[in-house]
Amino acid sequence: MMTPNQIEDAARRLFEAERTRKQIRLLSLDFPEATMDDAYKVQAALVRRKVASGLAIRGWKIGLTSKAMQSALNIDIPDSGILFDDMFFPDGGTVPAGRFIQPRVEAEIAFVMKAPLKGPDISVDDVLDATDHIAPALEILDTRIERVNRETGKARTFFDTISDNAANAGIVVGDRTCDPREVDLRWIGAIVSRNGEVEETGLGAGVLDHPAMGIVWLANRLHRYGMEISAGQTVLSGSFVRPVEARPGEKIAADFGRHGTLRISFA
Repeated sequence: MMTPNQIEDAARRLFEAERTRKQIRLLSLDFPEATMDDAYKVQAALVRRKVASGLAIRGWKIGLTSKAMQSALNIDIPDSGILFDDMFFPDGGTVPAGRFIQPRVEAEIAFVMKAPLKGPDISVDDVLDATDHIAPALEILDTRIERVNRETGKARTFFDTISDNAANAGIVVGDRTCDPREVDLRWIGAIVSRNGEVEETGLGAGVLDHPAMGIVWLANRLHRYGMEISAGQTVLSGSFVRPVEARPGEKIAADFGRHGTLRISFA
């Protein structure tokens, strides 16, 4: 296990990496024996620093919900991170130049909660009952930690990703909302394009067979730490497409059919 000083040091490095837009070396190289609990402790220390800097918590993101992404990081469960108020971008907006380091974009379904969710033993029905509405969403990912270490060839691990607030960076939420019980969430899908060319397609069922299952997992995991999903929070339920690279000057669009099309540009 990591010591309290090591946890704070890792969080400080991540906080400075985001502030300066300069990636740091893999934390997993410095702490090869670190556990998943250690990773969430580093994330919590990072969150405390961000709150102390004036940011407000607005919700949660759930990641690593697909088998492919879990396999890439040698993990068999999802992960989670915190949404802050400075992460929300308007549909059709532009991300300023230099805001992120290596942004990528995913298509997801956002759940906006009207009631708190507190484990244990949360079910899909509990999630749907606590949800005010759902909306199409884009998640912008970024990594304050190098993806691959040049010297060793070692790729980042679950420890790096979780510590780095689950690679969380931005969110775009559409205005075509609906009651989650009025649609089959497994069949909500998106066609994701970059500069007008289709890059990815996917369906909600790609998220643990049902988008609400990620929120089930999150609520039950938070219970172990005496935490809960609060009313009014936004929860990104997990991507059903692979991340699409978003380089300067590029435009990303996600066509969710009758649920609308979301767009974000990168200066």
